[in-house]
Amino acid sequence: MNKWIKVTVGAALAVASVWASADALQVRSMAASCASCHGTNGVAQQGMESLAGQAKEDLLKKMLDFKTGKKPATIMHQLSKGYSDEQLAQLAAYFAALKK
Repeated sequence: MNKWIKVTVGAALAVASVWASADALQVRSMAASCASCHGTNGVAQQGMESLAGQAKEDLLKKMLDFKTGKKPATIMHQLSKGYSDEQLAQLAAYFAALKK
């Protein structure tokens, strides 16, 4: 019986690891679409807001405000509607973790 518990726990950890790496890859893929305006790794050229290193909460609020129309924009209000609130939170965490 003890052997089966170890096998089951090991399998569960392996699956969780695959999901975690898939999620990280998915978030990086979503973030890549931001690069054309906000720069590679979230460091933008002059005239555009850099995302790298900003507080996660601030980034999420901005993106949610774009999504709801609370914050006016030329294109962000359209782009942000293409993501779930959870995905926007993942993007905010991703860019917050990058160095300025």
